[in-house]
Amino acid sequence: MNYKDIFTSPKPIIACIHLMPLPGAPFYKGEMESVFETALQEVAIFKKYNVDGLIVENFRDMPFYPEKLPPETIAAMSAVIREIRNSFPGPIGVNALRNDAQSAMAIAIATQAQFIRVNIHTGSAVTDQGLIHGKAHETLRLRANLKSDVLVFADVDVKHASPLGNRGIEAETRDLTDRGLADAIIVSGEGTGQPTKSLDIERVRENTNLPILLGSGVNPGNLKALSEIADGLIVGSYFKKDGKAVNTVEEGRVKSFMEKRKAHH
Repeated sequence: MNYKDIFTSPKPIIACIHLMPLPGAPFYKGEMESVFETALQEVAIFKKYNVDGLIVENFRDMPFYPEKLPPETIAAMSAVIREIRNSFPGPIGVNALRNDAQSAMAIAIATQAQFIRVNIHTGSAVTDQGLIHGKAHETLRLRANLKSDVLVFADVDVKHASPLGNRGIEAETRDLTDRGLADAIIVSGEGTGQPTKSLDIERVRENTNLPILLGSGVNPGNLKALSEIADGLIVGSYFKKDGKAVNTVEEGRVKSFMEKRKAHH
């Protein structure tokens, strides 16, 4: 399986489902019902306006574990994502924040999701969680051992981080492609909702033949231009009330964005 097998649209819009705080997280409210309810309400909106795919993240579990998630988080994500899978027909991805690619892979397999997002797949980065090392070797061996075809979408020079011993986005892209064996590469701005630099996209494009997705800063104003230089757009903040990632999804913003996307097609 590859990127074009799971996305039938030539320029898919992938929306983020930022789960409410999960068991164990500081802001968890002590019950799972609202977690399910909010997630499924947002899925229904995205389904109504024909969003092409979803990425589900434990986005409100800050401060994040740098690598291994605890069992309660893995169990909660699996339960919610299975419900999402039952109600959404398109491709679904899993991002186990901050960088637990193996748990993301296991959750994806158990819930029949099609891909995972890995923030630091190769190399190392200094983050607000401390120093995080990529574990491509473990992630891909786990995938092989579990006889899975879940795809790995890997960030290059990921947001909220600084590459350790920065060798430049070109070298990082080549390593993700040739040595990390990623299935697609995600390029983002400096932080959540920050615009992705067109120069970064060009530099990545020159150093890989993999599909390139934009991971932040997409809005109706730049939708047309970014669609022309990327293979897919991940939209999180814009779909939220007031355009702020911490808020819940606002139907009117999804409607206007997807209508503009339809007009470009």
